[in-house]
Amino acid sequence: MNNYKLTIEYDGSNFVGWQQQKNGNSIQSAIQKAILELSGERVEVNGAGRTDAGVHAYGQVASFSIKKKIDTDVIRDGLNQHLRPQLISIQKAEQVDEDFHARFSAKKRWYKYKIINRRAPLTIDVNHAWCVFKKLDITKMKNESSFFIGQHDLNAFRSVYCQSKSSIKTIENIKITQEDENIIIEIGARSFLHSQVRIMVGTLVDIAKGNINKSIKEIINNKKREEAGQTAPPRGLYLLKVEY
Repeated sequence: MNNYKLTIEYDGSNFVGWQQQKNGNSIQSAIQKAILELSGERVEVNGAGRTDAGVHAYGQVASFSIKKKIDTDVIRDGLNQHLRPQLISIQKAEQVDEDFHARFSAKKRWYKYKIINRRAPLTIDVNHAWCVFKKLDITKMKNESSFFIGQHDLNAFRSVYCQSKSSIKTIENIKITQEDENIIIEIGARSFLHSQVRIMVGTLVDIAKGNINKSIKEIINNKKREEAGQTAPPRGLYLLKVEY
C-alpha cells in the first residue's frame, strides 16, 4: 500500500465539519470522493483534527493509503481539480511511511482564533472572525491566559458532548496579540477536548468584558463548566498547523 499525507486549507462555512456525517457535506467526505474519482479506490481519510461545523483550516493534515502509486504532484493537482468549486484546497501531497497516521502521529496542534473588537458589524470577515462589540481589556486577557499554561484538569472547558475519558490536558503555548481592532489568540497543545479552544476564548472574552469575576486559575481549579464563559462561535477558529 502507498501511504500519502495531505496538507489542506479550507473554509468551513458551508460544511458540517471535518468528520463525515449523514446530515450534510463534510470535508472528509468531499476529499474521499475526490480520491475515488482520481484513483478509482475507496478510502478512509484520517484527519489530524476533527474541526466542527463552521471552523476553518490553514494547515489541516490528513492521511490515506491506496494500492496505486501516484506522483504526489498529480495527487495534489488532481484532487484540487475534483474538489472544485468547493472551498477546499490541497496545499501539499507527500508519500510517507506506512505507519504514519495523521491523527495518532501528531505531536502538536496549533489553533488560531480571530476576534475583531469594534462597534460596527462585519462584512468581509462576517464568516471568518468573531465581532465583539464591547471594548475588551486586552491586558486582562493576556494576564489571565497565562494560567492555562501547563498540565491541568480542563473539565470546565469542554462541551457536554465531549467523549474524552480524561479532561487532563497540557497547554504548551498561548499567545494573544492585538493590532488595531484585530485580536489573535494562538494556542498550541498535543491534543484538545471537544470545543476546548472555543470555550477558552469565550471565557477570556467574558473576563475581558467584566462579565466573569473569577480568574482562569479559579475556574480551572473548580472544574465546573458553568463557571467558565460562553463558547466562542466557530467562525473565528482556524486549525493553523500540525507538528509531527
